[in-house]
Amino acid sequence: MPITGLLLGLLGLLPQVGSTPQSVPVQSAQIVATFPHDNRAFTEGLFWQDGYLYESTGELNRSGIRKVRLSDGKVMARVAVDPPLYGEGIAPWNGTILSLTWKNQIGFRWSARDFKKLGSFKYEGEGWALAADDKGGLIMSDGSPVLRFVDPATFTVKRRLTVTDGGRPVRMLNELEYVDGEILANIWLTDLIARIDPQDGHVIGWIDVSELHRQSGATAENDVPNGIAWDAKKRRLFVTGKDWPYVFEIKAPRDAASSADASVSTP
Repeated sequence: MPITGLLLGLLGLLPQVGSTPQSVPVQSAQIVATFPHDNRAFTEGLFWQDGYLYESTGELNRSGIRKVRLSDGKVMARVAVDPPLYGEGIAPWNGTILSLTWKNQIGFRWSARDFKKLGSFKYEGEGWALAADDKGGLIMSDGSPVLRFVDPATFTVKRRLTVTDGGRPVRMLNELEYVDGEILANIWLTDLIARIDPQDGHVIGWIDVSELHRQSGATAENDVPNGIAWDAKKRRLFVTGKDWPYVFEIKAPRDAASSADASVSTP
């Protein structure tokens, strides 16, 4: 489906996503490489650190946190999040991994070295995703249009940011990643990643990952894109989905824009 048609369809189903399809630029994801991924990993959170992917998975009896080798998808270490808890987003902080649960309003601190549980913390509302920003803080989503910026040590909310496109709130914000001064957010049940200005919350642009979804072969209703990780040193952006058999490396938005500009010839 053409990108405009995709957005029109999504706006018809989810009118809160934006105002018009022409509101901001839309980039189709440019695939750089493809890697294996556990197709039984219902991905809720993803980040890159010290040469490995760290991934959280959801669903009862399947929730957990794992360290994954990118090249072959091998799980190098894991820890379970036991029922009745439902695992959600994760983020790194100061040698630890902080993890959320969906509806239980409790999160956990784990040692990044050996996955030993170090403690817990509380928060209000649902927990969907976490991401580390460039100022030593964390950004949290809960499915609403409002992102929370929290202190990793105390989980105190420092500020709230309402995400909008064309002046309208963008709901269903899910997995997050901080990339080149922007917040990237999967929009639950869509093939779109929002590029969000962290200062005022407006959507700078959209990344259409429908081709990744098609190549994944995933057809179940909930097997949607969810999982963004950024290797800042090598400028590699990784995207996967729930129960997808692949992790895709795609061009970062700024790199994709630069390559598109370079390909335009002038008389």
